[in-house]
Amino acid sequence: MGGAFLAAALLARLGGRIGLPTIPLFILAGILLGPHTPGIVLVSDPHDLEMLSALGLVLLLFYLGLEFHLDDLKAGGRRMALAGGAYLVLNVGAGLGFGFALGWGTSEALVLAGVLGISSSAIVTKVLVDLGRIGNPETKPILGIIVVEDIFLALYLAALQPILSGADSLSAAVMDAGKAFGFLLLLALAARYGTRVVSRFVATRDDELLVISFLGAAVFMAGVSEWFGVADAIGAFMVGLMLGSTTSGERILKLVHPLRDAFGAIFFFAFGLSIDPGTLPSVLWPVLAAVAVTLAMNVLAGLAAARIYDFGPQPAANIATTLLARGEFALILATMAAGAGLDARLSPFIAGYVLLLAVLGPLCAGRSQLLARVLPSRRTPLSTGV
Repeated sequence: MGGAFLAAALLARLGGRIGLPTIPLFILAGILLGPHTPGIVLVSDPHDLEMLSALGLVLLLFYLGLEFHLDDLKAGGRRMALAGGAYLVLNVGAGLGFGFALGWGTSEALVLAGVLGISSSAIVTKVLVDLGRIGNPETKPILGIIVVEDIFLALYLAALQPILSGADSLSAAVMDAGKAFGFLLLLALAARYGTRVVSRFVATRDDELLVISFLGAAVFMAGVSEWFGVADAIGAFMVGLMLGSTTSGERILKLVHPLRDAFGAIFFFAFGLSIDPGTLPSVLWPVLAAVAVTLAMNVLAGLAAARIYDFGPQPAANIATTLLARGEFALILATMAAGAGLDARLSPFIAGYVLLLAVLGPLCAGRSQLLARVLPSRRTPLSTGV
């Protein structure tokens, strides 16, 4: 653990001197010191850091929920749904088409639809924090799109699981999807009407007790969410959403900050541990093609969101580049695909695709002004008609 923290810190310091973002450097530390790379191996089994990695993701999304106020969610519900729907239609649709074009099989295409279609909530959150864009106007639709993606994710996983497991029971699949959707609805109602109760639960002048209270609530709800078939991160996000509206919200935001940074670094380090660089050359061309498709779809999605929110070229470019990275969800799908005995090329393809976009995403987001120069303004009709 100590070596993981120090290696991530050292590479991040070196990269910071030449302007590189921390996320790909944390991932690179995991690759270099993991079991798949010759030399020093700090962690021989990536599963050894599984719980700490999960905690990092939970804290990243919990922090995101604290920043995303309920008033913003209520005020922009319709536009948020439109922007998120447009993003999913473009990216998941393109991912499904790309999967069929590869010719690896129907189940493989369904997996690739999710891999290419869903952004990394963890990386998106880290990019917004690192670039100081939490307060930007376009951050609200970015966070809204993430929320819509998480809702879709719960239903998608519930529908995909029986397909990958070979289950032929439609009723079982419908039951799983219904359970996930019902729990999401319960979380939404709790976030809307349960703020006063939650505020009384966490209210204390003692920082130690406050940390234990909000950390316990976030982790517990993440675990309950996972049991209901909903992504654990969305449970933590909803808890953050509730606590951010309480009288203790500002204090919680400050207290969780160092925890988010520390365990977030472990999340990305553990991500790097799972990548075997030796398998990447065999799927190089499909990976590059998939990255090109994702770049194009994100630009279109950024333009669509900008049209919905009446933004100009720079916010459109920020939306397109911030949502570019893929990460934790794609790795979950890679694990599911391997367990289901699908095409052996899927795992190295997903690893290469995610790694490349994990590097390109933060870099592109930090230089989004270059994209903004070539995007049409609000007064220019979009040829796509989106």
